[in-house]
Amino acid sequence: MPTLGPQYLAAVISAAESPSVSIYQPTHRHHPDNVQDPIRFKNLVKQVEESLSRDYPSREVRPLLEPLQRLQGDTIFWNHTLDGLAVLASPARCDVFKLPRAVPELAVVAGSFHVKPLLRYVQSADRFQVLAVAQDKFALFEGNRYALDSIPVPPVAGPVRVPAPSDPRAETVYGEGIAGYFRAVDRAVTEEVSKPAGVPLLLAALSENLTPFRAVAKNPFLIPDAIAGTDPFALDAEGLRARAWAVLEPHYLARLETLSRDFNTAFSRQQGTGDLSDAARAAVAGRIGTVLIDADAVQPGTINPATGAIVPKDLADPKVDDKLDDLAELVLKTGGTVVIVPTERMPTKSGLAAIFRY
Repeated sequence: MPTLGPQYLAAVISAAESPSVSIYQPTHRHHPDNVQDPIRFKNLVKQVEESLSRDYPSREVRPLLEPLQRLQGDTIFWNHTLDGLAVLASPARCDVFKLPRAVPELAVVAGSFHVKPLLRYVQSADRFQVLAVAQDKFALFEGNRYALDSIPVPPVAGPVRVPAPSDPRAETVYGEGIAGYFRAVDRAVTEEVSKPAGVPLLLAALSENLTPFRAVAKNPFLIPDAIAGTDPFALDAEGLRARAWAVLEPHYLARLETLSRDFNTAFSRQQGTGDLSDAARAAVAGRIGTVLIDADAVQPGTINPATGAIVPKDLADPKVDDKLDDLAELVLKTGGTVVIVPTERMPTKSGLAAIFRY
């Protein structure tokens, strides 16, 4: 399964895969709350089948439905879900993501994937990763202010431990072994985890390991702050999340405040807009550098990717998506930045706030 991050989103946004099926639903971590999850998924698959049947022959519908139906019957999968589920399916893929964030229940069949719920997760200002490291092991976690879950670690060979002879240089040799181990961990995490995810990385380690690790670390996503003074491997996920968010929340609030201030300044200079029609035309022309999208707003309809013209429609139409989702896709395709922002932190009431490049 691919890593869910900016690289993946760029790939699915630019993919010409029709029909594109997007399924989202909130899920539950524990019994008995999770009993209804596969039933709700079955109902969403039924909606997809009905939408596909309107415009596509059965020979094209059947291959799309088969992996969805297999997932529906996978008991082990449904017994180990998180807070949300995203499934993107087409003739070329069937990608399934467990999300540590609830998402609105939705099934869309369109000419492109509906990615706004994934954009909220991938582009959200509160998403982060934690690297817990010791001299002989490390662990990775990913989450947000609400939840933190462990994620797979890339393979890294253990530190080189040299038997301690009477040679007084033995401690130096051992120290070089640990430095080499930390360097290998940093390199693997940077290439296989941080770059695909593109989110801040918070270091968690005992005080004696922080300075040696930072001395060799080159990960551009590693932030200056850290969780120090406590063995991270002695904390449960909730304890680690609480400590991480205490460190990261000021950065999160500062970023949202900066984005809002930048928009207000741009708007006052006629270099920004909260109007969807203006933003759509600007996005098609490649003029939007940054756009803030309300995490909870949905505006059914489409944006013509060639002209920016807006056509309001019903989401029940198999070819209709969310206009805000279309806007986000257009901005990403032209190299702009999309940030999904909580409603209460949006500087407008229109569902969007766009800042022009020029």
